[in-house]
Order: sequence, then structure tokens, then C-alpha cells
Amino acid sequence: MSKFLACAALALVACQPGASAQEKPAEQQIGEAILALPESFRADAAVLGFSRGKLVVLREGTNEMICLTDTPGDERWQVACYHKDLDPFMARGRELRAEGKSADDRRTIRFAEIEAGDLEMPGYPTTLYVLSGPVGAYDAATGEVNGASPRYVLYIPFATQEQTGISTEPSRERIWLMLPGTPGAHIMIPGS
Repeated sequence: MSKFLACAALALVACQPGASAQEKPAEQQIGEAILALPESFRADAAVLGFSRGKLVVLREGTNEMICLTDTPGDERWQVACYHKDLDPFMARGRELRAEGKSADDRRTIRFAEIEAGDLEMPGYPTTLYVLSGPVGAYDAATGEVNGASPRYVLYIPFATQEQTGISTEPSRERIWLMLPGTPGAHIMIPGS
């Protein structure tokens, strides 16, 4: 296992609830996780998922994407994939969640660490893909997803409305810039 994926897996283990009998076979987890990605990225993405209650690398990747399988036992079905250069930012968020930090605290801490040079954030646009819905949205027998919605995010650290020409007003119909001027500035792109 690459050092990069080993670090990512360890960071995820720290914040995931213990798996139960609801844990899915590895191949199913992989099949689900990659659905958040465009087809052209799926075959070569790394996938992190659960085995015996521990987060592990289910599949090594050969492209720039890391996918996270659905967390067993929570209130929704959700898979996500992001560019590997976002991993330090994402992993730190998972660590802070495991410590019981609120979403606001996680944001404040990570932004301060980025500005202090203690946490790496890419200085160029990077992407996060999310697919989420109710528990049971994924049908393992057919490999189909029903009732789930995509969400696309393009991280552009410190971007502003003035620099991008993108409104900061939230919308479900058009793109908008969230957290402008911060290390976590990102463009929200509505799914279909």
C-alpha cells in the first residue's frame, strides 16, 4: 500500500463509527463508491472502505481520485470522491470530527492551520464529487442508484466573487461560491 493511501486510511479510521453486521462486501463497497465519479475516472480510482469495522484500502488507485464508500450504520447512503491533493484537508476534517468537533469548529481549525502553513491545501482548483440519498438508495443486485442526488464541488482556495464573477448567493439552480475569500472557498455546482 502506498504511504499516501495508508495515511488516508488511518485518518479515516479515527473518525468512522464501528461497523456492524451492516458492513457490505468489498466489491459492493467499491462498486458503490465509484458511482460518484464520472465514468472515465472510475476504473482507476483508489477506494477506501470497511473491513471488520476498520477503514482500509479496498483498492489501490492509479489516477488522481480517492473514493470513500458509504459508512455503515449512519442515517443516509452517501459516497464521495475527491482529488488526492485534497486528502490532507479532508483527512484533517475527519480527525477533528472523531474528536467531537462541530462543523464550525472543524472549519475554523482547518482554516487557521492552512493560514499558518501547518495544513496543506492545493493552490489550484480541485474537485469533490458526492452522491447521497436515503439508506437503501443503492441496489446491490442491479448496481443502480435510486433517489440519490449528485453534488459537485470545485475547491478554489481564497477565491472571491469579485475574482470569479460567481455569486455567493446559495442556489439549487445555478453555480455559487461558498466560503469566499477563505482557504476553503469552493464553487457549488448543482447536479441533475
